[in-house]
Formats: sequence, structure tokens, C-alpha cells
Amino acid sequence: MNFADFSLDPRLNAAVDAVGFETPTPIQEQAIPLVLAGRDVLGLAQTGTGKTAAFALPILQRLTTGPLRKVRVLVVAPTRELAEQIHQTFGDLGQNLKVTSTPIYGGVSKRPQLAALRRGVEIVVACPGRLLDHIGEGDIDLSNVEVLVLDEADRMCDMGFLPDIRRILKHLPSQRQTLFFSATMPDDIRTLSAEILNNPATVQIGMIAPAETVSHAIYPITDKLKNKLLLEMLKQTATGRVLVFTRTKRRARNLALLLSNEGYNSTALQGNMAQNRRQASIDGFRDGKFDILVATDIASRGIDVTEISHVINFDIPDTVDAYTHRIGRTGRAEQSGDAFTFVTDTDEPMVRDIEKVLGEPLERRRLPDFDYGDFVPERQTAIAQAQQNGTGSSRNRRGGRNPVVNSDRSPRSGGGVNRGSRKSWSGGPRQQRSPGTRRSG
Repeated sequence: MNFADFSLDPRLNAAVDAVGFETPTPIQEQAIPLVLAGRDVLGLAQTGTGKTAAFALPILQRLTTGPLRKVRVLVVAPTRELAEQIHQTFGDLGQNLKVTSTPIYGGVSKRPQLAALRRGVEIVVACPGRLLDHIGEGDIDLSNVEVLVLDEADRMCDMGFLPDIRRILKHLPSQRQTLFFSATMPDDIRTLSAEILNNPATVQIGMIAPAETVSHAIYPITDKLKNKLLLEMLKQTATGRVLVFTRTKRRARNLALLLSNEGYNSTALQGNMAQNRRQASIDGFRDGKFDILVATDIASRGIDVTEISHVINFDIPDTVDAYTHRIGRTGRAEQSGDAFTFVTDTDEPMVRDIEKVLGEPLERRRLPDFDYGDFVPERQTAIAQAQQNGTGSSRNRRGGRNPVVNSDRSPRSGGGVNRGSRKSWSGGPRQQRSPGTRRSG
């Protein structure tokens, strides 16, 4: 199947060709016809499967007819980064149309947003808080909304936006098409979807877990040795772009500075940064100016960069859902990726929860030629193994061993990420994709 089979407006087909989309991803293949038919849709899929284009293309098809300069489409997203990504996708795919989109989120001046709303736009991509500010001040008229999209709805609930979403719904027409996308289905999301969707068609792509194209491994370590382990890992491993996740804003800032001082092209992304600096970090990472992005969970969704070869959890996340979305930044659009997680003794309960979702034990690795000092990774693994085999709080479902192995089993081992101002990856010249080969996102 190809995009021409959807019978889209020729101007949309031309834009699809221009951005380099080839064949539709599974969620696009299933969701686009349903959205074109006007159905409410509950979309369940992993990150990186092409959900944005799955709703953007049929929405733009709808907007090829009807009035202009009225807000006819409202997309609600949990983070500024995701809102910008969606806005950009509408711009790319709607480049040949007269349709306009504007992003609305906090942390920046309201003036450009207000000016765009006064000029008239058809699509608003908004974060809940700033949207409610504009509603309260009478800046935006939502009475003409024909399509509502709630994207990454589970993340919005995680961030405490559920009451805000309910307030926003009161300002929308009851007769509308609603598209509801989520990677997981906790109880709050299940309840909300039942309330706002009308006889929805459900599109579910695989199990709600990290993509099968991602390989997973954990590295037992102490907290004090994490910095040294990361530096040595980057030296030993040939990588493309690397996304490193930390638990705190301060650690993200300090770790990015450490990497820069060691000669790596690195930058931070965390909530205390001004929005223009956050956007500069994302753009620089996407465009190849930076090879390493050190981020808090603010970046676990909303970064559409298909070339991320490695996600490194410097700190293990607090929930399995957070692990899923962090790892979803690599292995996107059916490309392969690696997910490495540094774990301490106290992280073992979360490791077991992650293993339940994956359906298999996580491979425990030891980095070759790294000075672990007095710490013995095998001892931690033995403790975890005893727990899994029944002497602890969890039993190994497969009953097999899960040994520590050397990281040279990784298919990318043998080189390091590029440093300083060098223009090639350590594993060889930087590979450029030819036009027309980008999978849809």
C-alpha cells in the first residue's frame, strides 16, 4: 500500500512526496481511512510508529474544503516539544494548502500567539494550561471546532492535566470528531476515552511496549561510578545520536556540561531552561549539531528524531510507562536501536517490573576493561537471580539464568561517539540519507 491509495488531495500527495514519506506505517494504514470517514478513533500504539501523520493527513484533507480563518481543529498535547512537533508536521504536510496552524503553550510570550489567533487559523496545537489562559481571557473561539485530537493522553494524565482537559471539553461543540491517541491505557485514560468518544473504532498496533526493533541491556553499577561508566561506554561503543535520560534537572545540566568538557558535542534539555533554549537544544540535536542530548523525562515524548541509535538511562525511570516512552525515542519507524540502563541495588524492583512488560529477563552486561573498583556487578546479578528464582520477592518466569555479559556483544561496539567539532562518527563517515527515504513520523 502507498499514500496514493488513500485518495488524498493531489496537493497533499505532493507534500507527502516532498517530505520523503514512502509507505504508510501500520497505524497510518489503519487509522487514516477511519479518520477520513469521520469516525471517532481510539489509537493505541508505541511511540515512533507514525501517529502524528496518521491524524494530520486526514485532518488536512478535511480542511481542503470549508471556511478558513476559523479554529476548526484543536490538538491538545502534554508538552511544548510535542506541540511544536505536531505543528511542524501540519506545516510540512500542509505546505501546498492555505491552511494555517499555530502552537500555543506556556513559557513564552502570549503576544505572537494572540496575534496568530486574531489573524485567524484553522489548526491550534496547544498545551492545556496556556490554552485555558487564552480561553479565560476570551482570546480564542472554539465554537467552530470540528475535530479534537488528544495526543499522548496517558502522559497528560501523568502530568496532572486531566482536570484541565475536562475544563477544555466544556468549551467545545458536542458534535465533533474526536481522535484519542495513547501509548498505554491506565484506568483514568480508559474512563476518559469512554466519556468523550462516540462509538469509536479502535486501532491498536502491537502490544503497548517498546518496539521490537530495540535491544535492551542493563549495567549494574553504583551511583558514584555512573559518570565514569558513561564516559567509558561512549569511548567503546560506536553510536549515532545518543539520548541520555537523568532523573533530575540538576543532574541533566551537570552531566551535559561534563560531556562537553570531555570533548563531546552535547547539550541539555530540562524544565528550568527557557523555551528558546529548549527548542535550540532539540533543533540542534535533530539537525546534527549535537550528538548527545542529556534530558529529563520532558524529552521522553515529542522528539521525532529517527536517527537516535542509543537511549541510555543514566537513572532508571520511576515507572514502566516512563521506560517505554524513553526507549521509544530509538528504534523508530522500524529502525534498530539500543537501550542501555544503569541500575543500582535499589533499582531491582523496577527492573523486574520492566521485565514483566518485555516478557523476558533483561540482559545484564559488564563493560570490558572498566575499573569497577570494589563493586562486583556479578554480586548484584546473583542477588537479582536469587530473587527471580524464588528466594526473593519475584520468581523468574522462564527459570533461566540471566548472566552478566560483556558489552562487546552489542552490534555497534567498537567505537565511540564523535567529539568536539569533528564531522564524522567515530565508526566512519557520517551517513547521509538520500531524499525520499524518510519513513513517516
